[in-house]
Amino acid sequence: MVGITWMIHSCTGKINFPDEISYNTHIRPILSDKCFKCHGPDANKREAGFRLDTEEGAMQALKSKEGYAIVSGKPEESILYVRITDEDPEVVMPPPEANLSLTDKEKELVRKWIEQGGHYEKHWSFIPISKPIVPNMGKSWATNEIDPFIARKLQENGLNYSEEEDPYLLLRRMKHDLTGIPPTIEEQEEFSSQDNPDWAYEQAVDAALASHHYGEKMAILWMDLARYADSHGYQDDGLRTMWPWRDWVIHAFNENYSYKKFITYQLAGDLLPEANKESILATGFNRNHKITQEGGVIDEEYRIEYVTDRTNTFGKGILAITLECAKCHDHKYDPISQKDYYSTFAFFNQVPEKGIVGDINLGSLADPPKMSISDEEVDSILNFINKQDTADVEVMVMQDDSIKRPTFVLDRGVYDSPTEEVPMMAPPAIMTFDSTVYEKNRAGLADWLFNEKNPLTSRVFVNLIWQEIFGRGIVRTAGDFGLQGDLPTHPELLDWLAADFMENGWDIKRLIKQMVMSSTYRQSQNVTADRYAKDPENIFLSRGPRHKLPAELTRDHILATSGLLNDEIGGPSVKPYQPDGLWETASSGRGRLKTYIQDRGKDLYRRGLYTFIKRTVPPPSMLIFDASNRDQCEVSRTSTTTPLQALVLMNDPQVLEASRFFAQRLQSEHAELKTLLSTAFQTIVCRPPKGKELSVLEKYFLEISKELTEEKAISLLAVGEIELSNQEPVMHAALMQTIQMIYNLEETSMR
Repeated sequence: MVGITWMIHSCTGKINFPDEISYNTHIRPILSDKCFKCHGPDANKREAGFRLDTEEGAMQALKSKEGYAIVSGKPEESILYVRITDEDPEVVMPPPEANLSLTDKEKELVRKWIEQGGHYEKHWSFIPISKPIVPNMGKSWATNEIDPFIARKLQENGLNYSEEEDPYLLLRRMKHDLTGIPPTIEEQEEFSSQDNPDWAYEQAVDAALASHHYGEKMAILWMDLARYADSHGYQDDGLRTMWPWRDWVIHAFNENYSYKKFITYQLAGDLLPEANKESILATGFNRNHKITQEGGVIDEEYRIEYVTDRTNTFGKGILAITLECAKCHDHKYDPISQKDYYSTFAFFNQVPEKGIVGDINLGSLADPPKMSISDEEVDSILNFINKQDTADVEVMVMQDDSIKRPTFVLDRGVYDSPTEEVPMMAPPAIMTFDSTVYEKNRAGLADWLFNEKNPLTSRVFVNLIWQEIFGRGIVRTAGDFGLQGDLPTHPELLDWLAADFMENGWDIKRLIKQMVMSSTYRQSQNVTADRYAKDPENIFLSRGPRHKLPAELTRDHILATSGLLNDEIGGPSVKPYQPDGLWETASSGRGRLKTYIQDRGKDLYRRGLYTFIKRTVPPPSMLIFDASNRDQCEVSRTSTTTPLQALVLMNDPQVLEASRFFAQRLQSEHAELKTLLSTAFQTIVCRPPKGKELSVLEKYFLEISKELTEEKAISLLAVGEIELSNQEPVMHAALMQTIQMIYNLEETSMR
């Protein structure tokens, strides 16, 4: 892992440092954590008139006339080193009241760095991408170019790779990662019985990438990033119709739009020379933010909030830079000034919109600018939209006003405190926005993003996809590639993938196939004591990825394995089972969403992607499994294991109904008990049960059967809306509860 590396000898306590001290790897993290708050980019908060975030500032004579912060090659004459090592509380830096201090290791690193010259480097993520040479680590394990980079890091840390995963579990892992749908027993048996496992695996990967469910799985990531919801947010939280934009995202992934086209359409599809209904619909990405429908608000205040949200989403989701930290003042850590922030803000500040439009009681579902979608258009250019009635659908989109709106730096970020006017300009610390090359609009901003010299665009997306596949990004802070973000664990691999991604036309499916075809991905998730001791978090990937299924896929897995899943693609969001009274408790009592009206029939069994999201009251079972509430852009979800999750799996009507329906299907096969239990286990866990596991299931089933009366069994089976068959109730209920237990297994919830 890139970072401070040393070894403490057990006898002498001596610290061995790397021969070469790197500013980016070893020193910048120390200064950023301990010094930049007072001596960094924010001029308004800079103390003593000097800065440590630039080499020029650090090498200048101090205004206090003490000398120089850094004297190249001479730590004892460098005020930086003198002050961090001074024991006098009146002199030492950082001062005691800051509650910050440097460890002895950090002080020694600073000393050795100054001794070696005290040279600065540009922040790693702002350096243009140069494709590294693939390490020569032998061919015995490597499947593709990813593996030698991983093997080298394993070797450096005294680790080795694991054997390939069991075929059943590998297929389950890949299918969940690429489609979100588990393999059937037939698919499992066919895959595991192939004489040529490499060929069979590649065929399975290609089939998954070609599946329409691939676009649905990929869309989950993008819904979080784009803060998609089915309501406006704020107190009234009225209904909106943005689901056709979600249909477009699924379509774009399934059609394998290049990342360049995918982002360009969303940022600026209305400004392209070839703009049409599809490209304009894609710009709904920018309008997914919250919108108020409350009377009495200040129109301009909320309009500024909308532009701010678009700007921040662009920064976090596409550039992985915390632009929002520069809204009220210069960024305290990254080289982003407040002027830079509002220059970027200017691109999104040209929309002819208001802070409030209409009245929630009038049922406005899309504020201007908006576009209408008719049946005729769905039959032609927008044929990917699952429109289910004849009425036209209106969707919020982007459109720039014919008269350019000036943009000003806002003092402290306050909407009514404009100061200096600024031009449209992307942050120069990332890459110069040359106005003679790029148009001064969102189309020009998209062109700037996809210039091959832009250091962030490819790195950030490659890292997001790596996070999707491996559970953790090469840069753990997927939304922050700035100075306060984590360093990449495998920087050369990140740059190789980013360069290769650009060289191959920003091809998303190709990128994903590279990752899942690698030997690194195909490793067993089993961990030895030695591997765990050396790498408990699996940072170096000496074993296969293992993490919890996200909320949507937890639901999908249960519905798919039970046979209840309605696998219809796209369309309006649906309202499945939910505890009574939640919306009513939090509602303002106005508008169409004041009361939760549950859907019926097949709509109850749609994939989790399509669950209706009301921002003020998100779906409770989804939140319990760590889903985003979609208030703002999110690129990483937390992953927790809590008793509440087990309680959902034990009590949620959807889980109970799925268990009951699955038991009903199995019971109709009239097979012997062991066969029924084995089928249930393999369908859900995606591998055949071991002998001991089957014995436990059989024992559990028999115990439940003895405890159940016919009356209690009938009561247990009375759940859900799907028709209940006329079968022997005690066996049916006992089988239902056994299946429910399998759904609650830790292995079931993992991928």
